[in-house]
Amino acid sequence: MKLPGAWRVLLTLVLLLGVAWWLDLTSVAARLVALRPGWVGLALGLSVVQVAVLAWRWRFTARRLGVALPFAEAWREYYLSIFLNQVLPGGVMGDVSRAWRQARARPRPGSAAAGGPAARAVIFERVSAQAVMTTVALVSLLAVPSAVGRRSGPMVFATVAAAAAIVVGVVIWARRQSSAQSPTGRVLAELASAHLSPSAFAVQLSTGLFVVGTYLATYVAAARAVGVETPFFVILPLVAPVLMTMLIPVTVAGWGLRESAAALLWGAVGLTVADGVVISVAYGLIVLVGSLPGAAVLALGRRA
Repeated sequence: MKLPGAWRVLLTLVLLLGVAWWLDLTSVAARLVALRPGWVGLALGLSVVQVAVLAWRWRFTARRLGVALPFAEAWREYYLSIFLNQVLPGGVMGDVSRAWRQARARPRPGSAAAGGPAARAVIFERVSAQAVMTTVALVSLLAVPSAVGRRSGPMVFATVAAAAAIVVGVVIWARRQSSAQSPTGRVLAELASAHLSPSAFAVQLSTGLFVVGTYLATYVAAARAVGVETPFFVILPLVAPVLMTMLIPVTVAGWGLRESAAALLWGAVGLTVADGVVISVAYGLIVLVGSLPGAAVLALGRRA
């Protein structure tokens, strides 16, 4: 367990040092020191709203599985999860810890499969979030001017059609499997209840889009905070593909991967590479600061 964590830390350092070697580190540091407080405050305010919506969606998902989860507890646990994701290698240990804690706190007789409904509520909620982010990232790539050009219309149509076919296929398969009495069938029945019924799907999709919107807005606020005035509709399609790299659990909280992706993508579309990197670093620092209420939850929990 220690070895993979050590390798993730090492890879994070190697990637960050590589980006630093590529750029003028003094200039990047100077821009970070001169962050505009108004934009930083806006980004931190967005993080508060974001966590509240995430906690509410987790509570909604849990209730669909028959698990009673008070909002205050969901809010505290979500902040703790985000903080642990920021400081532990891999970027997923906070979610793992949250699922483990919920499974221990709410054992369900006869529901040992995959940790019980309380643990699966965490898993289902995260799957929903990543599905929406992945879709937005794919559509965003199609909107990148240098990569798409005049064929954007047919490509967008093909992407949407393929995504719709996958969703329909998953829904049909899950509904057929959910009638089975096997553990897999029970899990799929819970998944259908939490995501695939019309009312649940509307809630999951709308909250997912809202949360992704806060991620994108936070990134744009970070860009303005470091003085990058690239037009909004030019920078926006670049954000989701960069943030997607943070889902790859090989570094600490996506550090290094995110900055490398930003450097490559900004350069590919003809923008200033240093701008992409400094925005990414500013975003990472803002997210880390925004997660600090989770550190307070951890400290108070240990004291109790």
